[in-house]
Amino acid sequence: MQLLHPGRASRHRRGSMCLLLILLSTSAWDLARSTGWQRWDFARIYPTLEKRYGPLDGALPRIEAWQALLQQGGGLSELEQLAEVNRFFNRHVRFSDDVRVWAQEDYWATPAESLIRGAGDCEDYALAKYFTLRRLGVPSDRLRITYVKALRLNQAHMVLTYYATPGADPLVLDNIDGIIRPASQRRDLLPVYAFNAEGLYIPGAGGGKRSGDSKRLSRWQDVLQRMRAEGFVVGEG
Repeated sequence: MQLLHPGRASRHRRGSMCLLLILLSTSAWDLARSTGWQRWDFARIYPTLEKRYGPLDGALPRIEAWQALLQQGGGLSELEQLAEVNRFFNRHVRFSDDVRVWAQEDYWATPAESLIRGAGDCEDYALAKYFTLRRLGVPSDRLRITYVKALRLNQAHMVLTYYATPGADPLVLDNIDGIIRPASQRRDLLPVYAFNAEGLYIPGAGGGKRSGDSKRLSRWQDVLQRMRAEGFVVGEG
């Protein structure tokens, strides 16, 4: 055992006490987000959004409602968070294709962009729900942005899926069907591939198989870059 000089011991105790007080004053909310997901400072974000996109005007109530959801949703259970976030974006963003909203064939909007326009397509719903749930503390390995084929519509579609455990039957957050259901009950959706901050996945039994790095997805990286430019600290997603 190493013996400490009385003066050093006193300083050691004071240092230990200070560290203990810091840890006690730091909420679990902050600790869970200490790696790349610090608090979003909306006092700075609002001016940045106006500088990038112009006066917020009619979009301001939607963004303020989103901010309130982020502030109040941290105390909910994960299932309650899923329900609130799914309901919020299905209600505040109307469906419209990228050509009408962005004059582009395929554009992945940030959550702020979707709320400013008040419109978006399936990718925009899935992305907005993903980033909001991440901000609320849901780990990225429980969330996957999943490309599917909507069989009844005979077209490509995107949803957000939530895995309570790695091999669980995921829950589907969708803008077409507002009720969150297990994937096994969504016979109208055929999964194609999925991704999150951890990588790319081929859907299948036991949560599917990781098949690559999500950094290969240029549109995903572009969304992360634009969110950082808007003032949102998102780490690697």
